[in-house]
Amino acid sequence: MTPQDRVRAAYRRLALGERPEAWITLRDEQDVAAEAAELQDRLAAGERLPLAGSLLAVKDNIDVAGLPTTAGCPAYAYLPQRSAPAVQRLVDAGAIVLGKTNLDQFATGLVGTRSPYGAVRDVGDPALVSGGSSSGSAVVVALGIADLALGTDTAGSGRVPAAFQGVVGVKPTRGLVPTDGVVPACRSFDCVTVFARTLGAARHAMAVMSEPAGRAWPADAPLAAPPAPVVAVPGRDELVGMSAEWLDAFERAAAALAAAGARLRPIRLAPFLAAAKLLYGGAFVAERFAAVGAFIEGHPDGVDPTVGAIVTAARDIPAHALVTDTERLERLRDEAMAQWGDADALLLPTAPAHPTIAAVAADPVGVNAQLGTYTNFCNLFDLAAVAVPAGRVGGGHFGVQVITRGFADAVAADIAALLLDEPAAPPTAGLPLLVVGAHLTGQPLNHQLTSVGGRFTARARTAAQYRLYALPTDPPKPGLVRVATDGAEIDGELWHLPPAALGRLLAALPAPMTLGKVLLADGARVTGFLCEPVAVDAAPDITAHGGWTAYLAAVTS
Repeated sequence: MTPQDRVRAAYRRLALGERPEAWITLRDEQDVAAEAAELQDRLAAGERLPLAGSLLAVKDNIDVAGLPTTAGCPAYAYLPQRSAPAVQRLVDAGAIVLGKTNLDQFATGLVGTRSPYGAVRDVGDPALVSGGSSSGSAVVVALGIADLALGTDTAGSGRVPAAFQGVVGVKPTRGLVPTDGVVPACRSFDCVTVFARTLGAARHAMAVMSEPAGRAWPADAPLAAPPAPVVAVPGRDELVGMSAEWLDAFERAAAALAAAGARLRPIRLAPFLAAAKLLYGGAFVAERFAAVGAFIEGHPDGVDPTVGAIVTAARDIPAHALVTDTERLERLRDEAMAQWGDADALLLPTAPAHPTIAAVAADPVGVNAQLGTYTNFCNLFDLAAVAVPAGRVGGGHFGVQVITRGFADAVAADIAALLLDEPAAPPTAGLPLLVVGAHLTGQPLNHQLTSVGGRFTARARTAAQYRLYALPTDPPKPGLVRVATDGAEIDGELWHLPPAALGRLLAALPAPMTLGKVLLADGARVTGFLCEPVAVDAAPDITAHGGWTAYLAAVTS
């Protein structure tokens, strides 16, 4: 489908009037169609646009040049001249903005009902909340109108609506996606998130938005989950606020993860749940007053009453209370990470229940607080998370989230992919490494790559300038040597490793192995395993086999 076809299809769907409250501002169809035509011309001219034609919706607390930013409050509206970096990077990659979506006012809420533009209703059942605060963004993706939608997530706003609408929501490590051009909720903990109908699409968009990262990646950040990841999973007695049907659904999701190869182990949730209560129930809410408190005090009639009460209540929090809560948070994080131990990830429900709009109206603060039970602590603890659908309960969607330590975003996505049975994503970071012997998949030293977060990229072949020899080492491995004449192409695999891991691999490399630049058949030069030429003087030449695994198959047959 061309970009123009995609635009026409979206506006036909919009004309049906489904969940119109999901939008605050929609662009004129002719303007969007003209942008799609220009994009098509650029593609025809050979320009590389990895998101070409993807239709993008943007939560209305994120700036899009030329479209009003309201943050769900008409009196607050302003017209930005520049788009937020998160938006601009997607547009530069070929995405087309459709418009701005509804939200809980000032991103204060997890329900999607705190907006003068109307309560955003669940796609499947209009009596249920959509989830918030990124309510409209999740809904327009679930409807199939937008391919991608941006939200924000301070307390779960990019995950709870994803769960309720049966779509994927990716919340990165705090700071990886710049928050410039985003109306702050709690500036220290805000994240820009993305919704999509598939994990692959969400990962692709997140990679575009976080390059360059707003916060430096550690050199040892893992690029992939290990082959049999350890996932911490709480038992039923650790989970609060959930019906028997939702508990059963969570156990089915955990069982599916185990069936896909994960190793499950129990965990206590007490420190996680205690920390979750600090975000709204403690002194950190003072950041909400710092962000928009003065405006709310000056415009009491233009603000949602629940939002106004939450924000203005934070005005008089004393400084010592913030210091006390910060110290308590540090203790809770230490306790929680001790519970976490060596697990690669934590599996939790995204939300404990899916309330009705009527229930929220009857108890707007209490019901909203319940929805953040399993999401509020993530940014306080500097964690990453991916929310994915995990079946249906009672006609509605049930969702889970895979949570990892900060900067282990790729691990969270890989484990979430096991639940969705999606293929592995190509690496977006790290350093390439060509392996031709004992580090190949299935060979005895492959664990040296997977255990440090290395990611398999593709099968590869060297240029026809190399010869391969069987070395008398333990374990057996080949030696690759570049030659001036009579060379051949040699089979191998291309992996990507964290920079620190590649450095440690080089430091521990036993003689006669070396790392150096290897020329591939496609003309690229990458770091790869080579061998000191003196070591092959008496070694059998196995070049004719074309690669190490072919040689092993021949000698063992």
